[in-house]
Amino acid sequence: MNRKQKIAQCFSPAAFIHDTEENHQAIEKLIQEQEIGGLTFFHSRHSAAANFEKRAEVLEVTGTFEKMIGLINRYQTISKVPLLISIDGEYGLAMRVEKTPQYPFAITLGALKNDAETQIKEVGYRMGFDMKRSGIHLNLAPCADVNTNPNNPVIGYRSFGNQAKNVAKLSFAAYTGMKKAGIGACLKHFPGHGDTEVDSHLGLPILNKTKAELQTEELFPFQYGIDRGVEMIMVGHLAVPALTGGKDIPASISRELITDLLKGEMGFKGLVISDALNMKAVANLFPEPGDLEWEAFLAGNDILCFSDHVKEGIEKIAQNSSDAEVHAVFEKVMDLKKRLEVLETRPIDVPTFDWERHSKLQKDLAENYISVISGEIKPKELQALAEGGKLGYQEFFTSGKSHFAQKLEIPFASVEQAEKVILTVFVPSHKPLNQFGMEQTVLDEIKELAKSKPCFLIHFGNPLALKHLGNPSDFEAVICGYQGFEEVQELVAKLFFEC
Repeated sequence: MNRKQKIAQCFSPAAFIHDTEENHQAIEKLIQEQEIGGLTFFHSRHSAAANFEKRAEVLEVTGTFEKMIGLINRYQTISKVPLLISIDGEYGLAMRVEKTPQYPFAITLGALKNDAETQIKEVGYRMGFDMKRSGIHLNLAPCADVNTNPNNPVIGYRSFGNQAKNVAKLSFAAYTGMKKAGIGACLKHFPGHGDTEVDSHLGLPILNKTKAELQTEELFPFQYGIDRGVEMIMVGHLAVPALTGGKDIPASISRELITDLLKGEMGFKGLVISDALNMKAVANLFPEPGDLEWEAFLAGNDILCFSDHVKEGIEKIAQNSSDAEVHAVFEKVMDLKKRLEVLETRPIDVPTFDWERHSKLQKDLAENYISVISGEIKPKELQALAEGGKLGYQEFFTSGKSHFAQKLEIPFASVEQAEKVILTVFVPSHKPLNQFGMEQTVLDEIKELAKSKPCFLIHFGNPLALKHLGNPSDFEAVICGYQGFEEVQELVAKLFFEC
């Protein structure tokens, strides 16, 4: 290969499953003319994490999984060197592709009470198995961010928790499970995105901590993984002045941070992949197409993800880099392709999923993470109330997600007539924007109910949203289900009535 062909192997631009035929052909042109090394699949331009424009076109979004498989086969067929296909699937294919198995969020898995590492390794394996059968070679997960800032707008539910040592063990367990399934995985977002208050999709977060503080918290999970042979790390778009000579430069384009700290001081020998290069934290800094890609390459990134300027990026890197630099990165990428069996790629058929087996795993996990946060549940007392027509029930924010009442099969009294009331809250969003999607008037109603009579609060959703539902002591008991899965609702129902 010549220099430009070798450089092109570093590029993994975005491919959208639901897109216009014109855009699909543009990807084919990139593959044929620029000879890119890979593609990162997203559901659609509308739903891509880094899409900020309100798009006018309306796309047909049914059959996502089948369309993705078709596109992977289509694009692989025309590529001279088989493409490294990646996806950002932190909780499985379902993060990007509907009607595929969804696994619990990292924050949920972080609440597992027993054998957490073993169970998370199994989750990672199942995710990876789903992906490998679907033509995907690399999952851009898990997060190794320590979520010490509860107001973090972009990490939150994606982190295994706020304790560095626990996050280190659990993120490595997830990584190990994916590797066992035969796909690649990466720890992200180096040097640690957990204690930030700015969404790097929209602006540049700045983390003002000393190097010593960073080593005991943010950097700890990454060092833990490096010491155990992690092969890939994604670098985030956040500034850490203590690590870059006082400069507010994004980590993803900082040579001090990637080459000197990560590869040098911390001893990382694997591949470094950039976070999406179209994110505002870095994209706005380089109006000249190709400059950002060159800066990311110069900093020490081996794979450039979601570049909007592939052709210009290849040209700028070719102009400014040495043959030795290009060859070293090319060899790393090709070695990864060999390890992940990318070069042996064959057309794939649409696989089927074992939903019964998946449901069994969901139940096993839920039994381990469902928690009574405060108070006490007395099933016999509640059964007597129900039989006497004195137990009330009310749902909030359900939008078709509720199976809880059906699982109980008991006649509930109206809230007004009831002596005690079960309140189920299905948190609309797992992200903290606008109180996790919960309207203030409804939150006020819940708090008033809790003060008017004894209430049991069942919280199906991100536990970080609990703070908006009032003081736990105002409820007779608070139960956190973490997810709205039907299996979770069934198990919570058994907590109340041992049915």
